[in-house]
Amino acid sequence: MRYTEPMAEKVDSIVDRNFDYYSDILQDSKTNTTVERPAHETRKPYKLVSLFSGCGGMDLGFRGDFQFLNKFYERLPFEIIWANDLNKYACETYKQNLGQDIRCGDIWSHIDDLPDTDNVDLVIGGFPCQDISVNGKGKGVAGERSGLYRAMVEVVRRLQPQIFVAENVKGLLMKHNKASLERVLSDFTALGYNVSLKLFNSAEFCVPQSRERVLIFGVRNDLHGFSIPNGMIEKNGWTTAERAISDLEGLEENAVPNHIWSKAKSSAEQGNRRLIADRVGYTIRAECHGNIQFHYKLNRRISMREAARIQSFPDDFIFHARLRETERQIGNAVPPVLAWHIADHIARYLDEIV
Repeated sequence: MRYTEPMAEKVDSIVDRNFDYYSDILQDSKTNTTVERPAHETRKPYKLVSLFSGCGGMDLGFRGDFQFLNKFYERLPFEIIWANDLNKYACETYKQNLGQDIRCGDIWSHIDDLPDTDNVDLVIGGFPCQDISVNGKGKGVAGERSGLYRAMVEVVRRLQPQIFVAENVKGLLMKHNKASLERVLSDFTALGYNVSLKLFNSAEFCVPQSRERVLIFGVRNDLHGFSIPNGMIEKNGWTTAERAISDLEGLEENAVPNHIWSKAKSSAEQGNRRLIADRVGYTIRAECHGNIQFHYKLNRRISMREAARIQSFPDDFIFHARLRETERQIGNAVPPVLAWHIADHIARYLDEIV
């Protein structure tokens, strides 16, 4: 698939650069340790629109004001003024935890309710990825679910935010998805944005999980000087599974909210994996059908509260759903702590150009 100049050169450069780097086996990105920076100084909050919000993991990270593993993540200068998700159970969890309204239903049925263009600084969202994930059916963005990225393109076109952030699975960088990636980047670039992307390992951002996700950043062409954030933690400093969940070992089921676990027996396909105490957790999947990984020490699968910990959700974030739906909400979420670090980086950039 080719595009008219100069768009073709720009899109091909981004795609080729990433495929040269990630090739057949996706590699962890190099990181530099960073130090804690001073608090934000902003004149007003930045207005944020959230798409495919799920239970609110990414939104919680961009809002901040939560605690995880004895560290407080300060309030960030983003105000969520509009959010949407299709799943009614995820919407309920979102409302109960973020304390604000979310439009529940198909994005196309709510798109005409978007706020005025002048009120939006940032659009974020993880468009559905089932057709391009490693475990998906390989239909790419032409698939029914992943094709919903076009709704995000339309929202960005209408609102013209200063920045947008789109999250997706690392499968987007695989060679068989090259045409899909070209199409996504081309569509966003055509709207007047400088588009870049990077594969992030959540463990490099204080999340006790080796979850890898692609983040696509779009910065409006009239803005300059934006850089993609680097990871913060070297591998020998990653947060281990034991550190993340060991204090829950002695608790009975349901002793704390969402501390329930699947009784599913071992599955040769995906259910035999056991956490390793002194390593980060494995990726929490949305469609595990009860076959979530086993505890590193106990003779049971990890609980939903433990899975939420591995995803970096604070303990006061309550999932308002039954076990299978809670699995789905946790597995679909962007880790809040990863999102917080990305949001902090973006906020500091916006502070500088105000």
